Amino acid sequence: MEKYWRKKVLLMKLEATYGQDSGPLGADAIPAIDVAIRPMEGADVDRGHDTPWLGASGTIPHDLHMVLTCKIELQGSGTEGLAPRFGPALRAMGLAETIVADTSVTYNPISGGFESATIYLEIDGILYAMLGCQGTGDIVVNASGIPQLEATFTGLWAKPTDATAPAPNLTNWPKPLVASAVNTPVFTIGGTSHNMRNFKLMLGNDVQGRFMVGEEKIVIADRSEKIEMQIQATDLATFDPFALARDQSEVALVLTHGTVAGRRATISVPKAQMQRPGAPTEAQGIKEWPLSLVPLPGVGNDQWTLAFT
Repeated sequence: MEKYWRKKVLLMKLEATYGQDSGPLGADAIPAIDVAIRPMEGADVDRGHDTPWLGASGTIPHDLHMVLTCKIELQGSGTEGLAPRFGPALRAMGLAETIVADTSVTYNPISGGFESATIYLEIDGILYAMLGCQGTGDIVVNASGIPQLEATFTGLWAKPTDATAPAPNLTNWPKPLVASAVNTPVFTIGGTSHNMRNFKLMLGNDVQGRFMVGEEKIVIADRSEKIEMQIQATDLATFDPFALARDQSEVALVLTHGTVAGRRATISVPKAQMQRPGAPTEAQGIKEWPLSLVPLPGVGNDQWTLAFT
């Protein structure tokens, strides 16, 4: 019987102990977009037999793991101080979650003590269960598009099984807003407002598998964030990215999407070093600048925050 690709359920829940199935349920469902899985990544050892004839001698698969990619709408829970439903995804990307009751939920990078998640992906009756998942991703805000978290998770391998995932509970998932002048009221670089076409904050986690005698584990080995954007060009007297790059200058960056309490998301980068601008381009006959910036830590683990208020 045929299996339909469109019929998917994605569940994610943080693990109390690394690599132990946390048993995601319907309330842990995430309505993701463009979900794809590579269900048996790894390597193959050639047995390399010497034989009196020519031909292959077979291989042994090893270091098996799974990789899942998806896109998740980036929006608040709708209630101030209540974490968004995709909070476990952010925490499994090496981010800490700080909740101020009735006020805010803020995520920031950390440098150890990373959490892991169990992910279930059910595709029309076949269940792919990933344990010990760690991830990385990009926070993307494009004009006239829905802000998204473009995520990649790596998890320990388990053989897929015939099974039915719990029915997803997607109630109270707020409807998203496209990025626009009205819906995205704040975008500043160095305190100056700019017209922005696209924005991407790349978390830059180096996610690796450690396959050893005695332990198999997915780890975040390192991190290096970067920001890429395209903005409308201005007079250099107003904003001069070339001088900023030459002088290795650091600027603050703030982007806020949403105007209603509980649905606002704000990306704040206190110190972003301007990199050399790319070649000027145009859209609709208007000159635009492609820019790259590197978020830099101050006292550490404070190079950027994502706050839902």
